[in-house]
Amino acid sequence: MSLKIATWNINSVRLRLPLVLRYLEDYQPDVLCLQETKCPDDAFPSRDFEKAGYGHIAKNGQKGYHGVALISRLPLSGVQARGFCSIGDARHISAEIADGVRMLRLHNFYVPAGGDEPDPVVNPKFAHKLSFLEEMRAWFDVDAAARDHALLVGDLNIAPLEHDVWSHKALVNVVSHTAVEVEALKKVQNAGVWFDALRAHVPDDRKLYTWWSYRSPDWDVADKGRRLDHVWLSPSLAPRLQSMDVLRAARGWERPSDHVPVMVQIAAA
Repeated sequence: MSLKIATWNINSVRLRLPLVLRYLEDYQPDVLCLQETKCPDDAFPSRDFEKAGYGHIAKNGQKGYHGVALISRLPLSGVQARGFCSIGDARHISAEIADGVRMLRLHNFYVPAGGDEPDPVVNPKFAHKLSFLEEMRAWFDVDAAARDHALLVGDLNIAPLEHDVWSHKALVNVVSHTAVEVEALKKVQNAGVWFDALRAHVPDDRKLYTWWSYRSPDWDVADKGRRLDHVWLSPSLAPRLQSMDVLRAARGWERPSDHVPVMVQIAAA
């Protein structure tokens, strides 16, 4: 027995609903965490997921932008949607699922992209991103319940390691790979003592991507990717990690997201 948790920035859940249903049917995650659903809660396609066997849904959406959701075959309890930076956009949702005799807290995040200019003085979007990360760090630093026996997944919009991008030299001053973002993300990770599940199965000196830009005329051949999507485990869960999979092929599906699904499998408690 095991628990399969997947994460995917779907870039509009209604537009790409057939892709999500295909993924659920073919790969059978227990819980799928979506980001950038771009859908208000009352328009979320819950009935389609229920028909597919995923009858437990928690969502935090808004019209046209952002939005996160949990789509689960397992009961969800204690659903929480935390606001950040006093802006009101929908970038976090969490819930608990049964894990043997304990409850496991699952966090789903969509961190702001940060715009194009990596300077918080001239770029409010970049300032917002850094503020968001600092609020994440402060939260996990003081709230043990939020980080204890927990998973954190989502589009964190930062590729922290040299081989998380196609060229460290070319992108070191590009938003998503700058030193200030990497340091901010590291502080969030340290605050929760989070374990990087993806890199547990792919060594740091090997390339690993989860996102390929729409701007590339031939994304597969150019292979100019970045690892923007992450799965982190609390210390109590890290020893139970069995496998990790990045479904690169999904980037080549019809009308795809620019991100691909990532799934981890954790041994049963």
